[in-house]
Amino acid sequence: IVPAAASPSSFLMRTRIKICGLTRPIDARSANDAGVDALGLIFYRPSPRAVDMGAAAEIAADVSPFTTVVGVFVNGSPQEIEEVLAKVHVTCLQFHGDESAVDCEQYGIPYIKTVRMKDGVLPTEVARSHPAARAILLDSYHPQKYGGTGESFSWERARDCREKPVVLAGGLNPLNVAEAIMLSGAYGVDVSTGVESAPGIKDPSKIADLIAVVRACNQAVTTATERGNDTP
Repeated sequence: IVPAAASPSSFLMRTRIKICGLTRPIDARSANDAGVDALGLIFYRPSPRAVDMGAAAEIAADVSPFTTVVGVFVNGSPQEIEEVLAKVHVTCLQFHGDESAVDCEQYGIPYIKTVRMKDGVLPTEVARSHPAARAILLDSYHPQKYGGTGESFSWERARDCREKPVVLAGGLNPLNVAEAIMLSGAYGVDVSTGVESAPGIKDPSKIADLIAVVRACNQAVTTATERGNDTP
């Protein structure tokens, strides 16, 4: 899910899919086998989707070679993050709190910076203040929660960020993800509650449905674009 370099989002690109909040190796294998691009492991203890270190290590060791393992932190201390990196093969970091660019860059691992989309917040400013971020993840704002709210925001706001690829999160599920992609033009989608049977427990059929809808949406847009280009 991590772009090689910053570039504007494009409908002609395949929408990347991240399933986040995995807590069980069996669910991670199911998501990986279904063809997702990234698996998100939450290392924030207050979250109901916080993963056990042993399970996280097993999940990371069992993924396919082209699947990104994303470690999600919320204002984590360097000691806490280094401990995870020593035990779990994380290939991308996601900072979901108030971390500065210096905080994010000190580990030498590609990272994504989350923007909680409170009214008045401009994701483009966060993108500029985190120049090394591979992408900006836009999530719904909640005063007490960092992600996992199951709530969405105005997806059109994603189009205001042109400095970095945008990953869209917040209240996505198989029923609304196509509309979210069309309205946002996002590079990728990050889904957690929308493919669960219970907090931290993923439903394989919902994951399969989500992937099918995203791929169908991509194909429809590509076909429409090609037809438009063929118009004399």
